[in-house]
Amino acid sequence: MAEPVEPGNPAPRWMWPAYLAAGAALVVLYYLAPVTAGGFPLRVVLYCLVSASAAVAVCYGVVRNRPQPRLPWVMIAASQLVYALADAIFYISHYVFDVTAYPSLADPFYLAHYPLAVAGIVMLIRRRTPGHDLSGLLDAATLAVVAAMLSWLYVIGPQTRKGSPLLVELASLGYPVMDLALLTVALGLVLGSGARPRAFFPFIGWLAAIMTADTIYVLQQLNGTFQAGNFLDAIWLAGNLALGASALHPTMARLAEPSPVPDAPLSPVRIAGLSAAALIAPVVLVVQWAEGTVRDVPVVAGACAVLFGLTIARLAALVSDQRRLAITDALTGLHTRRFFEAQLPLEIARARRAGTTVAVLIADVDHFKTINDRHGHPAGDQVLVEIASRLRDAVRAGEVLARFGGEEFAVILPGATAATLPLIADRLRERVAGQPIELPGGRWASVTVSVGTSVFPTHDDNPDDLVSIADRALYAAKEAGRDRVVVGPTRAAAAPRVPSGVEYLQQAADEVDSRLSSHEHSRAVARWVRLLAVEAGLDADRVRTAELAGRLHDIGKIVVPREVLAKPGPLTPREWELMRAHPDHGSRMVSVVPGYSTVATVIRQHHERWDGGGYPDGLGGNDIRVESRLLAVCDSWAAMRSDRAYQRGLSEEQAVAEVIRGRGSQFCPDAVELFLSLHSRGLIGELRVVHPTGILPATP
Repeated sequence: MAEPVEPGNPAPRWMWPAYLAAGAALVVLYYLAPVTAGGFPLRVVLYCLVSASAAVAVCYGVVRNRPQPRLPWVMIAASQLVYALADAIFYISHYVFDVTAYPSLADPFYLAHYPLAVAGIVMLIRRRTPGHDLSGLLDAATLAVVAAMLSWLYVIGPQTRKGSPLLVELASLGYPVMDLALLTVALGLVLGSGARPRAFFPFIGWLAAIMTADTIYVLQQLNGTFQAGNFLDAIWLAGNLALGASALHPTMARLAEPSPVPDAPLSPVRIAGLSAAALIAPVVLVVQWAEGTVRDVPVVAGACAVLFGLTIARLAALVSDQRRLAITDALTGLHTRRFFEAQLPLEIARARRAGTTVAVLIADVDHFKTINDRHGHPAGDQVLVEIASRLRDAVRAGEVLARFGGEEFAVILPGATAATLPLIADRLRERVAGQPIELPGGRWASVTVSVGTSVFPTHDDNPDDLVSIADRALYAAKEAGRDRVVVGPTRAAAAPRVPSGVEYLQQAADEVDSRLSSHEHSRAVARWVRLLAVEAGLDADRVRTAELAGRLHDIGKIVVPREVLAKPGPLTPREWELMRAHPDHGSRMVSVVPGYSTVATVIRQHHERWDGGGYPDGLGGNDIRVESRLLAVCDSWAAMRSDRAYQRGLSEEQAVAEVIRGRGSQFCPDAVELFLSLHSRGLIGELRVVHPTGILPATP
């Protein structure tokens, strides 16, 4: 692990505003002072003092603020030094020697500072955006193409048709071309991702001032209206001061920080800006046609074609981003549970065809609630990010690593066998526990994981059952003392066992589900309520209670007649009475299982309402067990998202709206917030279709 770079001693907070104030005073003095005072070139000295001060400020900021890496700022400092030299040559020529020829000896130096500035900014962009910020690049390219077209139409093109001397043409073309290069990287900086500390804004101000003044300068030179000391000097000097202030600001080192958000968001403002930019080319043609001066049609047509291609590429990138975000956990960058659950059946089918094996591994962070309670949730998030990074480094190509729940991780291991799986799982466990994890504030924590595993076809050939076996093995690892690996029992070892009372109840729950819908219900509710319980910080026993209650919450409906469960129209008062009794029936059925009295209580309360209007006991608020409050949201979500005899399933947007509408009345507000948070992170998967032909017919 790389050692952190020791932070520098940032420049005092008063320095950058003091620098701006002193610089502003010098600019005012520049316009008030005479060209010479007693033969002394006062204006030249004042102008060059401001221009050179920016280069000195950047060098001082590099030494004092210690940005990492330093090379981008060194390149920018070198650019400003060359720029200050050009200023000295230009204004001495104008004010001392009265040489006003264009181009002058200063112009090569002015043009030479651009490549240095562009190189420095490109280095900053690469540092701020590890990898490829394709969206920001495409947006910057769109605006740069429009700027290039306008520059050709109104600056470069007219100059090429004037027949000016070669040096005049080269200088006049050089400035807009260099400004376009600077504009392109500036747009990449503004539209791309990356941190935006306060030093970012004067830095952008510097670029804007330089490009604006340079463009006006070229137009004035071509029109013969430029005079040294006009308003352009104020713009150039303001840009120099903005650069110096940015370098002196204490947040200057943060300009190179990578973005916490990998891609530039497509906000309404950005959409409007890009749309307007794409329309400029045809608008220009219409304006030229109206004025009867249509020219440079190939340039405008080429710009339209490039803009069209960039728009298509932007749409393709957006679709790709949405697909990636849908299967990527926002915190850790791993795949989501939804992707894991979609991929596992494919891997099993592939292994079945090839006659090979595939393993499932589920790892849970030990004592994670203690980490959150002791160090805070940001520290807990840091632990999850670091564990994800260590697991990512340990898995091989072709293996699927996902964040399975709050502090759970899951891996699909093609080719792993019952003999090799314990070794692989123990290697991953040791990778996590090998070194302490650094927490915010310089603290450290030793973190371990418990691991449960299963293998196809040794343990089972059904994806859900393989996950359940690995999950039960995980709980066995927890009960055995944590920080260990447990492999699930094989089918051969489990075959002689007589089904327990709980398994009979689970079969009854599946039978009820099959009567209600073609989609799974209780299995999905069990998964979701377990995630919510973990997210709510419940201990392992209460998490398990919530999961079991979710699995069995509807078994009381087994006594409700089929014609009532599958009735397409409204229920009669008598039928409603039968339906409202199912929490009580289910609670009684579960309570006969030794040790399941708490689960029975949770099932009894899962139709109580936060406002006290539920059933069977009319409980409200915190009188309802927290597991029941969580279960109520999950149960309602599953019911809304599936097709029933009495209603079509709702879309995700409609179901979210219904959950929000029930917050504070039907549902506990905290439970709703937790559920919607998990849903927004892609941890609430889709309901699986278990009977594609529809609701099963009644069994004779």
